[in-house]
Amino acid sequence: MPDLSDDSFRPVSGFDLPRFAGIPTFMRLPHVGLDDPRLARVDIGIIGAPWDGGTTNRPGPRHGPRQLRDASTMIRAGNGVTGVRPFDLVNVADLGDVGPNPADLHDSLDRMTAFYARVREAGVLPLTAGGDHLCTLPILRALASDRSLGMIHFDSHTDLFDSYFGGTKFTHGTPFRRAVEEGLLDPARVVQIGIRGTTYDHEDRDFAKAVGIRIIPIEEFHARTMEDVMEEARAIAGSGPTYVSYDIDFVDPAYAPGTGTPEVGGPTSWQALTVARLLEGVDIVGADLVEVSPPFDPSGGTAYLGISILFEMLCVMAGRVAQAR
Repeated sequence: MPDLSDDSFRPVSGFDLPRFAGIPTFMRLPHVGLDDPRLARVDIGIIGAPWDGGTTNRPGPRHGPRQLRDASTMIRAGNGVTGVRPFDLVNVADLGDVGPNPADLHDSLDRMTAFYARVREAGVLPLTAGGDHLCTLPILRALASDRSLGMIHFDSHTDLFDSYFGGTKFTHGTPFRRAVEEGLLDPARVVQIGIRGTTYDHEDRDFAKAVGIRIIPIEEFHARTMEDVMEEARAIAGSGPTYVSYDIDFVDPAYAPGTGTPEVGGPTSWQALTVARLLEGVDIVGADLVEVSPPFDPSGGTAYLGISILFEMLCVMAGRVAQAR
């Protein structure tokens, strides 16, 4: 059991060092590399995936992790709503960034899988800041190498398309089609929440229906209570190991404009935080927040919402880890 009395895993307080000072790490936590002996004492690792090689229109999420780190200096030690103090419950560290190959998509995927395989081998639960949504596929390849996972997916897009441009199989619109085909996800334990926007066709939804993925479109989300929607999501995920993937474009662009493929009509920032809190009870083996794109986020508000969502997921994960001890 990690020594939680070790102050080296506590975030730097804004009372001790101003938030605009110091070297930014996720939530002002210690940086622990994969070769650092302290890795054995880490329960949850926050990781940057600075890569957007799967983007098909407006690039920029490769710069997301750096902006999210900077915004995360505003995160404090306690959750003002739930009262959870994750850094009192478990050891959390910034594990740094996956080093992608910006000139080679498949090499980047392989590099990410290898990185997360080492994280899993160390017994650390990964919490990732993307990057575009294709980043989730290599993470799943590492985490689901020996069993299929369930998934709770917040997004305005299904990312279940087969290919783009006449046969390109790996884009940010295809990761979950590949994940189902590769046996990484159990489609009967997958739910996608917030789907909306104009369409080319219904290929993605037809695939979801054929394999048993539950889609909760935005009109249904708004017609129900968040508590009701998330009760169903938790039931679909069940008691088995589950991955949570959260695309910032789940949120209405009035609240989160800094993303490459925005869709109007989405949830508010308050709803975005609430659904993350309502993940409590899910056996989360990894989670991500993707598609924050700094070139379209001049005020930094999208990044701050993104890191706030990551903090909510961290609180849920920390509580479960602590409870399991």
